[in-house]
Formats: sequence, C-alpha cells, structure tokens
Amino acid sequence: MVPGLRDKFNAAFTQKKYTDFLEEMNALHPGAIEFRLAETPVFVDKTFTKKMLDACETIVDVIAQPDFKQLTTDAVPQGLKVPNENDHSHFIAFDFGVCENAAGELEPQLIEMQGFPTLFAYQVFDDDVTRKHFDIPDSYSSYLNGYTKDTYIQLLKDIIIAGYDPENVILLEIFPHKQKTRIDFYCTQDYLNIPVVCLTELVKEGKKLFYVQDEKKIEVKRIYNRIIFDELQQQSPEVQEKGKILFEDLDVEWAPHPNWFYRISKYTLPFIKHRFVPETKFLSDVKELPSDLENYVLKPLFSFAGQGVVIDVTKEDIDAVKDPHNWILQRKVKYADVIKTPDDNAKVEIRIFYFWKDGEARPVAAQNLARISKGKMIGVRYNKDREWVGGSMAFFEKY
Repeated sequence: MVPGLRDKFNAAFTQKKYTDFLEEMNALHPGAIEFRLAETPVFVDKTFTKKMLDACETIVDVIAQPDFKQLTTDAVPQGLKVPNENDHSHFIAFDFGVCENAAGELEPQLIEMQGFPTLFAYQVFDDDVTRKHFDIPDSYSSYLNGYTKDTYIQLLKDIIIAGYDPENVILLEIFPHKQKTRIDFYCTQDYLNIPVVCLTELVKEGKKLFYVQDEKKIEVKRIYNRIIFDELQQQSPEVQEKGKILFEDLDVEWAPHPNWFYRISKYTLPFIKHRFVPETKFLSDVKELPSDLENYVLKPLFSFAGQGVVIDVTKEDIDAVKDPHNWILQRKVKYADVIKTPDDNAKVEIRIFYFWKDGEARPVAAQNLARISKGKMIGVRYNKDREWVGGSMAFFEKY
C-alpha cells in the first residue's frame, strides 16, 4: 500500500529471514500458534489510516450515544442475556477490507465489528519479533494515537485488571488450551500475570466464584471474558450445564460484559451511515430485492467466523431464509489485490483495536492486526497451500 516500502521490503526478503522469524515466534510458547503467519506486514500511509479512523469515530458516535442500548435491545438472543451489564463495551474491534472504489482508488470498507476481545496481547509480541527480523522504518508503528509497547500494556492492565490483585482476575474461556487463539491467552498471562481458567474449573458458592490453584481456592472478582456464548451452546450437556452459572446474578465484574458481544456486531451495521461502511439492511426491512443481487452478501447475525455467509446471493437463497430479522443483506465490496508478492498479489483486512476505560466518554484506537489472503474470502480455509498469506499486522505511518 506504500509502493516504495513494499518494493524495498520484497527486495530484501529472504526465506532465511522468514524462517528465523517463525522460529522465534514459535519458541515463546511452542505449539501454541496454529494459524499461518504471513511473510510480510502491511504498510499503511497516513491518508489511508485517517480514512479508517474517521470511519471508526463515526461508528463510535453511534455506539456512545445515550440510546444505543435501547437501539440494540433485540441484539442479545433470548436465553443468552447475562445480568449486571455495564454501560459500555471495554473493547471494540473494527475489521476493514482494503478495497477499490469505482474510480480505482484504494479505500477502507468496514466488513464487521465486534464488542469483544481479539489478539490484544499477542500483537505486542508479534510487533517485537517482526521489528527484530525485518526492516520496519521508525516512522511507522503498529500502535496508534501515540501508544507504545509500555503504555499499551498499561492500558490493558487498567482495563482488564482494573486495580485488583491479578490473581483475582481471570481470563475465562472454554477449554482454553485447545483454542486456536490460545497464543494470545498465554501472552496475556505473560504481560498481565493473570491466570487462564477454563469454565469447567469454576466453583460457585452463593454469589461468589472461585478457581483452584495449587490446592488454594481463590476468589474471582473480575472476568476477562473470552467465551463466545454461541460456542457454549455447542458444547456437551455437562459443559452447557456448568455454563449456566454465568447467567446467574454473580458478585463479579466483566471485561467485557458478554452482552456487548451481540450489541456491537453485525446487528449494529444497519444503523451506520458512512461512505466507508457498505450499505447494510436487516433482511426483514428489505421490501424490494435489489435488481443487482449478485452485488450483495447475505449474512446471519448470530453466526461467526464466516459460517453461514452467502457470497453469491440468489433469490432462492433469500426465499430459503425463515427468520429474516436474524439476517442482514450487505452490499458487496471489491477487495483490492494490493499487496505485491512474488506470485499473485494479495488482499488484506485490517482490524483496529479500540479500548474503552471506565470513566472515559469514548474509546480510543491503540493497536491492530491484519490478515492477508489470496482466496475468495479472508481466512485459513480459503488460503490453503498459498504463500504470503495469513496472520500479520499493519504498520501505520506516524502523523
């Protein structure tokens, strides 16, 4: 995306540099990185960065408005509402595709957003190792708004630990050591010194939760929640039964509260009007189908990681939907083959991390990740046997 930097990076690239990079990335927690790591970061100039952040701030205007909870009343599925919801999500992630408009210009287009954590801690490690093995200009940073490694880690501590003793704050997941994102759990443990706890290990006494470590029962006062409740519903009856305690009135704080996973999601997209946000409607609000239906994508509201998405939409697909209020019809965007690689050029999505400290009026952008693809969609299953694809990060021109 920055031609001079791209040409310089590609010319200096060697397989040994990449192999050395992989070795160090995998050495911290051997076997914990299951996803493919791309051979290159993404370089983003200040103009494109500003476009993404302007779109994010417009969306934040909607999320921060006083009636946002009322606007998203129906976002949380019945049976999945958790008590004691707070006033805002501590985390928001915005996914932008790098796209090409009708004039052939590059522009960001919002693909999805989520009020839920992502690889917040792992990206700190990724930044360190990438800079060690590749030539990244000092005028480019993976951090935004002046954040540095130290101030970013402090931001994570302020929001996740929030002044508690770290042993009383847990990263909670279902079978965390089997999750594909477990490298981030371990990095969180490294930087924040909080334990990683499986849902099945929780002990409830009255309104209090505990976990056991070294035969010592420790109270849980704050939960850094990594459980996607849709996934909880797909577990064994025993695990689902254990999960019911999370829906009780507990004497714990959440970061983020589970309800925000649904409030800030595909459900929010129809409420956003911005030139970098594709036109999106609830399918139930579509009175007349577009004549160019092939230029739209059909997405279920309550399915994640690309499951159930219909890319090449037909009228038959629309007719087959039995619950149109749980689906959105979104105008398709054209990803640009913008990353020059030794064979085919690649597409890219950039995820911007926003963090919302308690007491602050708005969240702030601080870090990112990127995913590079040569397939029809972003994701591992669409990029098998390809090179210069996979997980990465963007380095933004400072301004």
